[in-house]
Amino acid sequence: MPVYTVHAPVTNHAGVGATDRFAFVRDGFHFWAVVLGAVWLAWHRLWLALIGWIVVMVAIDFGLAALGVGRTAILLVDVLLALLMGLEAASLRRWTLSRRNWRQLDIVVADNLEQAERRFFDRWSAKRRAFGDDSVAVDRGGPPPTRDIAGQPFSRPPPLPQNAIIGLFPEPGGSR
Repeated sequence: MPVYTVHAPVTNHAGVGATDRFAFVRDGFHFWAVVLGAVWLAWHRLWLALIGWIVVMVAIDFGLAALGVGRTAILLVDVLLALLMGLEAASLRRWTLSRRNWRQLDIVVADNLEQAERRFFDRWSAKRRAFGDDSVAVDRGGPPPTRDIAGQPFSRPPPLPQNAIIGLFPEPGGSR
């Protein structure tokens, strides 16, 4: 089963509340990073890694060509470097996220990204409720929060009359 690491941005009071910005990074081999290394790095906005990848590939290719190594050997070295990219692609993403001041929140084991998100958010929300840190959740069906201090705004609302009907008709069974 794949292992995912969950990362969140560290910003002023919005890091943990901005759940739509959480990043799930799958650990393991990334096929598209092998096949299209530079495109994969650009797609994931790993700019320093992309620059480093281009510099390393060009330096190794020109260095081997200057040493008089054959084209087959240079191609073999390029394939080995591409395989290395596929194996270390997730580490490059995690490194870039930590460099951008993101923090790792959790590690999740799941079959795919959707299950990883579900498992993480189930566990994360249960943990937040257990600590009483449910500041983001709002019960939309209940009355607004009240205070028990008399005479202040937003204290207890006045009680509803017993025979009051809210709607278009003032009394039950009345004419329309």
